[in-house]
Amino acid sequence: MAAGGPQRPRDAIGRRVRVPKMAELVASDLRQAIIRNTLAEGQALPPEAVLMGQYGVSRPTLREALRILEAESLITVRRGAGGGARVQSPNPAVAARYAGLVLEHRGTTVADVWDARLMLEPPTAAALARRRTKADLRALRVSLAEHAAATDQAQGVRLHNEFHTLVVNLAGNETLALLINLLGEIINRTTWTRVEADLGTPELERAERDTVRVHATLVDLVETGDAAGAQDLWRRHLGAGARYLGQGGRNEATLDLLGRPGELGAPLASGGWLAG
Repeated sequence: MAAGGPQRPRDAIGRRVRVPKMAELVASDLRQAIIRNTLAEGQALPPEAVLMGQYGVSRPTLREALRILEAESLITVRRGAGGGARVQSPNPAVAARYAGLVLEHRGTTVADVWDARLMLEPPTAAALARRRTKADLRALRVSLAEHAAATDQAQGVRLHNEFHTLVVNLAGNETLALLINLLGEIINRTTWTRVEADLGTPELERAERDTVRVHATLVDLVETGDAAGAQDLWRRHLGAGARYLGQGGRNEATLDLLGRPGELGAPLASGGWLAG
């Protein structure tokens, strides 16, 4: 017998197969319906009794399937009278949270995440300049005007980040948009305490005024089709944001998404914070 245990005979064709549990099969069917929009965002799932009859399963099996989907943030479940399960569309914030935990486990620094964003995001400004439409320019101008008119700093910071998201989304590549927005979510979570401390200060007020000017310049470059100029401006703008938020060596620190549980969701619930 060879070292390492018994070897499969040369003529063997079978192998050990794990049979999925019934709850996993039910969860898989519901998951497919959610991903393919057969079940829409906010739609209530049928009552337990109806689902049990449709799938031919017991209540414990059905509830196990629903727990699987709830853990994946594909449904929300309210317990008690008047409760039930409702559909949630896949959310990039969920992917960002898990990706952030993987990076934290690997000892990744904030600077490393910024470097990835600086590699990916500036080219989207160039792509937008090459493919812009009149509708794109209108959307950019509206977003810019809202930001310029903001009187509350927290609102201004939120609109700042929304403009970045708009640029990325208008660039036209769904995969790149997801990756960049995921990185932005991780940075937002990490830099929240710095931004919170600066709210109401002249330093943040100056930074926001400068940001509005840079965003206006980008819209002009996009409108004229200057792809190289747009990419260079966006690279420098993001670099300035990284330096501002990284003062005091913060960017050299390891990601810490678990150390401040009370704040973990605050930037995301507010639509994002200053990240470029």
